[in-house]
Amino acid sequence: MKLLCLSTAEPGCSLAVIDGKSIVCEEFWEARLTHSKRLVTMIEHMVEKRAFMTLSDIDGFVAARGPGSFTGLRIGISVVKGMAYAMGKPDVGVSSLDGIGFRFVHSSIPVCVMMDARRNEVYCAVYQFDHGSLVSKSQERVVSPEEAVDMANGPAVFAGSGSKAYRDIIAQTADHPVIAHEFLDSVTATALVRALYLKEDFLNDPENSLVPSYIRKSDAQLQFVDPT
Repeated sequence: MKLLCLSTAEPGCSLAVIDGKSIVCEEFWEARLTHSKRLVTMIEHMVEKRAFMTLSDIDGFVAARGPGSFTGLRIGISVVKGMAYAMGKPDVGVSSLDGIGFRFVHSSIPVCVMMDARRNEVYCAVYQFDHGSLVSKSQERVVSPEEAVDMANGPAVFAGSGSKAYRDIIAQTADHPVIAHEFLDSVTATALVRALYLKEDFLNDPENSLVPSYIRKSDAQLQFVDPT
């Protein structure tokens, strides 16, 4: 099964072509151009020039569905849905937090993923793995950095942009924290697929529907004043 996978949940863009459980090719871009100006070109180049395929060879499309940048998520999801519709192929969505958490599947202690949500909050979930398999995952929440540390409830790996934005709070309040390297903070397309592979028939699982999951309302919604 060949999958085209991408994440535009953050300023960086992760893109990969997967064939079964093998990575055909993978790219990560972090530039000043917006996703809308580079995404389609990136996809065309990767599929044709690096994977030596055509879009018709792709069996399914995968995208990070959130949380993350409202604009970035809308662009990525729209592009994936458009390609899937045009090709008559399935599309699925995976939590952006999984796209970080599943980079640490061999961790022997819990993994607390913290994506910076601004306004002194983080998008957070805590994962427990055992020899590469997921044992448990907490509910995804938007919380203060201190509450995220409480969710970890003991020694843990802290990863994601929020773990760097609130490094001092983690260092002062967490129990023997391990702060992941900055290289491992971003949502990656390959980790999204790793999370999908928890289930065999993931392309047809309604839980994997490609619907945005923002967790928190957008700034426009929060600031909206009903004129009536």
